[in-house]
Amino acid sequence: MFQDITINELLQKQNQQDIVFIDVRSPSEFKDATIPGSINIPLFDDQERAEVGTLYKQVSIDAAKERGLEIVSAKLPSFVKKFHEIEGEKIVFCWRGGMRSKTTATVLSLMDIHVCRLHGGYREYRQWVVESLGQFDLQAEALVLNGYTGAGKTAILQQLHQEGYPVLDLEQMANHRGSIFGQIGLEPNNQKTFETLLLQKLTQTKQSPYILFEAESKRIGKVVLPPFFVEKKEKGIQIFIDMPIEERVRHILADYDPVEHKEACIEAFHKIKKRIHTPIAAQIEEHLYCDRFSSAVALLLQYYYDPLYEHTAQQYPKERSITIAVHSIQEAVDAIRELLQTKFQL
Repeated sequence: MFQDITINELLQKQNQQDIVFIDVRSPSEFKDATIPGSINIPLFDDQERAEVGTLYKQVSIDAAKERGLEIVSAKLPSFVKKFHEIEGEKIVFCWRGGMRSKTTATVLSLMDIHVCRLHGGYREYRQWVVESLGQFDLQAEALVLNGYTGAGKTAILQQLHQEGYPVLDLEQMANHRGSIFGQIGLEPNNQKTFETLLLQKLTQTKQSPYILFEAESKRIGKVVLPPFFVEKKEKGIQIFIDMPIEERVRHILADYDPVEHKEACIEAFHKIKKRIHTPIAAQIEEHLYCDRFSSAVALLLQYYYDPLYEHTAQQYPKERSITIAVHSIQEAVDAIRELLQTKFQL
């Protein structure tokens, strides 16, 4: 027979190399939110789940079980084969540790495939995430990367992360670039997924004396930062990246690919058009429609994003602000690395 595993036991195992988390919920449930690193082997697809659920509510529990058994029986060989091909210690879960994960674990046990079942399922895991973030004690000093739009802050952080520095890439966790144009070419994460990824990263960097992250607003796309993290950001050391506008335009064109996403760029621009001086807005719009994207971006920076940034920058006291004037992402990485080595004697 299989054995249940609690959230506390799961957390002790979570960093083991041979652990495989398997979400047996439907594809739409899995897409909505799951335990990081999980793979999806659904017992029911979305349509099957809806059918069984309707029978459960409108007919009877027995009718739902009978139909569920018919569905599972037809797909059992391929379902079991997928688990058999997975190496390592397998932990299965459904929404609340109910029939789907119990059925999965029981069938696999009969086929001599050992799995553990997460007690309480994803619902209990989600509750643990919420409670943990609500009482998280972030001791590390915050080094907050600021700079004009297009200064390559995300690319700078990604390179520092690759070099082993403690970095929180909030935009990656949100799957959104943090502006009105931020979701172009992306599918933003929801709050549940974001909080799970944030907690995972905070836990991984908990022993570090500092963390690096970008100066985001309270909201990034569809998600909202926890209050304790916003407060940490406001009290952190603010590192301002000063980079020439030509270089910033180049970064934006590379990141957003307006040739591929022209309609989405125009749609996003229309959301802020009224906030820009009318003659300038008309020029930007004309440039966008005529594929003069470099000119459109330069005007957007000069007349919209740069003034917003300057207003924000003035809110931080000078004693907690450091400005780094550079001409490239690599120069910025080198300068921050030197700053860290000096401040933290690395």
